[in-house]
Formats: sequence, C-alpha cells, structure tokens
Amino acid sequence: MEILTEYNTILLVLVCAFGFFMAWGVGANDVANAMGTSVGSKALTIKQAIIIAMIFEFAGAYLAGGEVTKTIRKGLIDADVLAGSPELLVFGMMSALLAAGTWLLVATMRGWPVSTTHSIIGAIVGFAAVGISVDAVKWGKVGSVVASWVVAPVLAGTISFILFRSVQKLILTQENPFARAKKYIPIYMFGVGFLMAMVTILKGLKHVFKSEGISFSFGEAALLATGVGIIVAIIGKLLLNRVHRDEPAEKENRFASVEKVFAVLMIFTACAMAFAHGSNDVANAVGPLAAVVSVLNSGVVEAKAVMPPWILLLGASGIVVGLATLGFKVMATIGKKITELTPSRGFAAELGAAGTVVVASGTGLPVSTTQVLVGAVLGVGLARGIGALNLRAIGTIFMSWIVTLPAGAGLAILFFFLFKGIFS
Repeated sequence: MEILTEYNTILLVLVCAFGFFMAWGVGANDVANAMGTSVGSKALTIKQAIIIAMIFEFAGAYLAGGEVTKTIRKGLIDADVLAGSPELLVFGMMSALLAAGTWLLVATMRGWPVSTTHSIIGAIVGFAAVGISVDAVKWGKVGSVVASWVVAPVLAGTISFILFRSVQKLILTQENPFARAKKYIPIYMFGVGFLMAMVTILKGLKHVFKSEGISFSFGEAALLATGVGIIVAIIGKLLLNRVHRDEPAEKENRFASVEKVFAVLMIFTACAMAFAHGSNDVANAVGPLAAVVSVLNSGVVEAKAVMPPWILLLGASGIVVGLATLGFKVMATIGKKITELTPSRGFAAELGAAGTVVVASGTGLPVSTTQVLVGAVLGVGLARGIGALNLRAIGTIFMSWIVTLPAGAGLAILFFFLFKGIFS
C-alpha cells in the first residue's frame, strides 16, 4: 500500500502510456484485419478504408466500449486473492498491457494478423498464474472465453455463409442480376443500420448518458433502430440510383455491374464492422487500465469500478493512431490470402463478422475479431466450394494465433517481475 502512495503519479503515467501503446497495437494490427475485406475486394482503397475506420472505430470504442471492459477487468482474476496486496494487480496489469503491446508491435512489423484478445488474455493469465498464484485466475471464466474462440468464428462463418447464399439465390443466379441487386440491396442496408443502432442505443448510450438518466427498453431501442435502419436504406437507395449498368464490362464479367452495386453496400458494412470492432476490442486496452486506475484511486482491489469516460477516450484515440500509422501493413492480409473476394463476397463476410462482434460486445464476451473475420471469410469461401480456399494461407494464420498466447504470457511474466523489482 505504501508503494502505491509513494509512486502513485509515476504508476498512473506509466499505465496510461502502456494502455495507449496497447490500443495503438489494436489499431495497427486488428483494425487492419477488420477492414481487409473492403480493401481486398477493391470496394474501398486503403486510404478510404482508413478514414472510415478512424471515424467508426472511435465511435464504437467511445460509445459502446464499456460493456466488454467489465469482463476483461474483473472476470479473469479473483479480486479476493489480491485484497491484501493491491500493488501486485497494478504491476500485473501494467505488465499485461506492455507485453501485449510489444507482441502486437512485433507481429505488425512482420505483417502477421494476430489476435489482440489472445494477446491480452494470455498476458493477464500468465502474470496472475506465475507471478501471484494459480488460484488468482478464475479458470472457469477463462474456459468460457476460450470456448468463445471456437464458437465466435463458427457463428460468423455460419451467418456469412447464409448471407452469401441469399445473395446467390436472390441476385447472382437470376436472369437480370443488376436489377435484382438494386431491388434487394436496400434491405441488406437496413440490416446494417439496424445492427449498429441497436448496440449503440442499448449499450453505448447506457453508460455515456447514465448520469443524464437516459435509458431505453429493448422495445424502444428496436423501434429507434428500425428508424435508423430505414434512414440508412433510403440513403443507400439514393446512392444506388447513381450506379449505372456497365454493359461493355459485362461482356468480360457478367456480374461487373452487380459488383459495382455491392461496392456501395460495402461502404455501409465497412462502417458497421469498424464500429463493432471498436466497441469490442477497446476493452483489450482499457480494461487493464481501468483496473489499475481504480486501485490507484481507492487503494483497494474492487470487483466493480466505474469506467471513466477519459479512459475510453484514451483507448479510442490509441486505436485511431495505430491504424493511421501502421495499419496498412496487414490491411490486405485477410482480404487477399484466404479466398478471392469481390464486393458481394466481402459484404457477406463483413456483415456476418460485424453481427457476431456486436452480439459479443453486447453480452460482454471478449471475442477475437481476427478469428471472427477469418471465420466469416471462410464461410463465404465455403459457399463457393472448398477449392475456393487457400488452405496453406489459412494454416499460416492459425499458427500465428497459436504463438500469440504463449508470447503474451511469457512477456507479461518477464515484465511483472521487472516492475516488482523496480518498485518494491
């Protein structure tokens, strides 16, 4: 306790810096993956994808990022075990942030698409089990998180598979696919608007305007989200009216004009994916940061603490800076290496992934966006047959995931004993 009092300011500055560093890693590595389908399908240029991601990642992280942070912060470590030594939680969470951020920097420089969720959870479990006590880890909660790494990609793959099958049946296999695309795509746009609005109203406004006493029931939220969905569909319809049939291009590719229509739709799904990613993955950076700030302010390890808006702001800013500086290095990995993507395929993958991440964020379950997106792209590829998948590239991506857990844990253990030695 005396250590926290003596070094309070230094520890606060360090943990804020490490939190920003971790958020930077999320932006540089994970956000690039999230936008990879848009770039890989050529619906958006890298510059356009970065601009969209910067706006909607920030909005998702700040407006709807509070729910998942609770699971990361208090769900993995037993507060009772640390009640008599709060400084250990401070050193540990600082170590976890620095370790995960360091690993993400290494992975990003090499162009590896790794999971930021794997990185931070591996780091937290590593320092807690080795540096404190095996009993300090809530292994039941860890088990449920690990289970989500299987469930989430399968769910995303299933949703994306069904979405692309619907696109094939309603549009691509019909006699006049261009006219059918203009008819049905506004319905998909409504789904995108509804999805984003629901999570913002039910989760985002819940903690941003809590002090104002604003709250919505599920029915009220659904009604408002329906209105937002209709507005998005109308805007999309107006944009689609500006897309004209390209008959010369259709001689080489029957679906050339259709894909132009889907390229408009991908602008909306890219916004949804960026918003969903920001709402879920900001927890990887601000969860440990919130735990440390809570201990430094109160001097005790609490199971619950208020999430200050400035912490979400710090995390959201870090994500944006990471994306803008090194996001381009892994932007095209998922978009090009797993399967060949067109705007129609990219739309199904992105919306399926966004839906999965939004549901996970709403229920407080920290899923890996990288895994969700890979699952979604696999689902779209499978809808075209197993031969459409690059199995070698998929194997390489899976290997990078396996390495991430021990890398995060090992670095966190190293940093934990380093901080403990310096400040004790």
